[in-house]
Amino acid sequence: MRKRIFRIIMSLAILLLVILSGMLAYSYFNVERAVSRSYQKSGLKAAENGSKEEVLKGKKPLVVLLLGTDTGALGRDYKGRTDSIMVLVLNPRTKKSTIVSIERDFQVNFPQYPQYSPSKINAAYTYGGVKLLSQTLDRYFKIPVNTYALINMGGMKSIIDQLGGVDITPLLSFDYGDYSYKKGVTTHMNGDKALEYCRMRYDDPEGDYGRQKRQRQVLTAIIKSGADVQSLLKPTFLNSVSSQVRTDLTFSDLTQMAKSYRAGGDQLETDYTHGTGFNQDGVSYQHISLAERQRISDLVRQAAVLKKVQLANGQYQ
Repeated sequence: MRKRIFRIIMSLAILLLVILSGMLAYSYFNVERAVSRSYQKSGLKAAENGSKEEVLKGKKPLVVLLLGTDTGALGRDYKGRTDSIMVLVLNPRTKKSTIVSIERDFQVNFPQYPQYSPSKINAAYTYGGVKLLSQTLDRYFKIPVNTYALINMGGMKSIIDQLGGVDITPLLSFDYGDYSYKKGVTTHMNGDKALEYCRMRYDDPEGDYGRQKRQRQVLTAIIKSGADVQSLLKPTFLNSVSSQVRTDLTFSDLTQMAKSYRAGGDQLETDYTHGTGFNQDGVSYQHISLAERQRISDLVRQAAVLKKVQLANGQYQ
C-alpha cells in the first residue's frame, strides 16, 4: 500500500523521540519545559473510546489528530487553515500504527457555522479549532479523536537543519523559490531547500497529490537519517521545535506513551481518502463518496478496535 506519511507526524515523532531518549537526569528539565511550551488545550470531549487519560491509562488504541499549517507563527491571532490533516491510530497491543490522510479540499458543511457552509474541511480549524475539526470528522466518518498535535512548517525546517540536512532524490525537475531540482539526481538539502521542495504544488502534474508524495519523501529521509539524540536534546533545538508545535499532550501523557505505545511503530499501515475534484461558485473542492467515507471509517475504527457503523448520506447536509 502506498504510504501517505505527511509532515505532521514529525511533530509527534520528535516529541516521542525526545521523551524516549531524554530521560537522562541532565536533560529531563529541558524536555519538560519544551513540552510545557507546546501545550494548548483542545476543547475535545471524551471520545467514543474514552477520554485521552482513560485511553492512556487503559493502554487502549489512541486516536491522534495530526495537523499541519504553513501560514506563519503559531502564536498569531489568525489561525490559518490546516494544509495537512491526518488521523493516526496507535495500538500498543497489536504493535501496529495506522495513518489515514484526509483530503483538505473535501467539501463539508458546518452546522455550527451555517454562514461558512459549504466549505473545505481544512477551514474547520480556522472557524472552530481542533474541536470543530474533530466534530466534522466524527460527522462525516464516525472517527473518534482522543488528542491532537499540530506543527508549523518551520518546525520541519529546524529539524532538518539540526540533523545537518537530508539526502533527497527529486521525483521531478522544477524550479521553486531560490532553488532548482533535477529529477533522479540525489541532492543533500538543508532545511530551507527541503521545505521549498515540499511546498511546490501548482507546477506538479499531480497537483496536491504530487506535493504529498514529496512531503512523504522528505519525512522518510528525516526518519532514516539516523538522528543524533544528543543534538535533539539541546535546549536551543528543543526551544525551536516547541515554538512550532501545539498539542494537548502533557509531559506525563508523553511519558506514558513512551512506556506503553513505543512498539506501535513496528508495523505501519497508511491510506488516504480518494476524492473527485469539482468547482462550485469559482471554488475548487473535492467530493468524497459515501462508499469511500465508509471505507475510511471502517479502516480507522477497526484499527481503534471499535465496531463498524453504517454511514448515512442524508445526515451530512
